Amino acid sequence: MAKYLIQVIVMGTRVVGKAFARALRQEIAASQEAARRAGGGTRGAQHVAADSRAGISLDEALRILNVDRIDQADVIERNYKYLMDVNDRTKGGSFYIQSKIVRAKERIDEELKNTTVPPPKTNSTHQDATKQP
Repeated sequence: MAKYLIQVIVMGTRVVGKAFARALRQEIAASQEAARRAGGGTRGAQHVAADSRAGISLDEALRILNVDRIDQADVIERNYKYLMDVNDRTKGGSFYIQSKIVRAKERIDEELKNTTVPPPKTNSTHQDATKQP
C-alpha cells in the first residue's frame, strides 16, 4: 500500500513540475513578446520593467487618469487631484481606488523619467510661480 502511495506522489510531483516548467516558459515567451511589441531592445525592456515595478501598465495608467498621452502634464495633474478628492475615504470614497490612482500617477511619472519629456510640475513649484513679489 505504501509503495503505491509513494508512486502516486512521485508521479504527481512530476506532472506538477512539468506543468510549472511549461507555464514558466510560456510566461518568459509572453514577456519577451511584450517587450518586442513595446519597442524592442532596451526601450521595450524598460517598459516591461516599469510595468512590473508599478504593477500597472502604461496604457492602464493613462486610462485611469483619463488622458491620451504622457505629455499632458496639466490634465494628468488636474485629473489626479480630482480623482483623489472624489475618492477620499472621509467622503465615503475607496482606499483601493485611491491606491490605483496613485499607482497610475507613479507609472506615468516613471515613464516621463525614462523619456526626454520633462516631468510635470509639482505643487510647490506651481505655488512659488503664483506668488507675487
